[in-house]
Amino acid sequence: MFLERDGILNNADGAQPPNRVEDFHINQEAKEPLNLLKEAGFLLIATTNQPGVCQGSTPRRDIDLMHELLRRTLPLDDILTCPHEVTDDCPCRKPRPGLFQEAAFKWHAELDRSYVISDKWQDAEAAHQVGCISLLINSPKNGKGHHDFILNDLNDVVGRIVQLEQSRPALADSGVYAAN
Repeated sequence: MFLERDGILNNADGAQPPNRVEDFHINQEAKEPLNLLKEAGFLLIATTNQPGVCQGSTPRRDIDLMHELLRRTLPLDDILTCPHEVTDDCPCRKPRPGLFQEAAFKWHAELDRSYVISDKWQDAEAAHQVGCISLLINSPKNGKGHHDFILNDLNDVVGRIVQLEQSRPALADSGVYAAN
């Protein structure tokens, strides 16, 4: 399970992610749905573009503190960050799928059995490139590109994932459960 940080795991206001730890506010409503996913056996991996690091507007120390807060509050297994700008042409900057590929290698995850939860078109595009199912929470940032589902909130997303997993009886019955 890949989760966009800004707008899903934290309450991101405006077009820019928080640059300082004091401006970082965890989305408390994400706790219960994420706990349900964790209890169902999913790996929970946050992914985030943070160009403020290379631009100098976000100290790396603040990013590390923000992520430590996330780890202490939410049942995350990992947090992967791309610190590059669009002009850096980096393969890990979403909408490119490098962060998902890195996580798949590190965690032995099957991307074609994985889900991406976000409110941004960039995550849906990266998901599409590697065969993940994208579930977007309705937002002005959804864009017009590829997406598998657009839902109202994180609870609806978790409900849809449960439905999708129930439609995979052959794998569930065989004892193989390697979804992410």
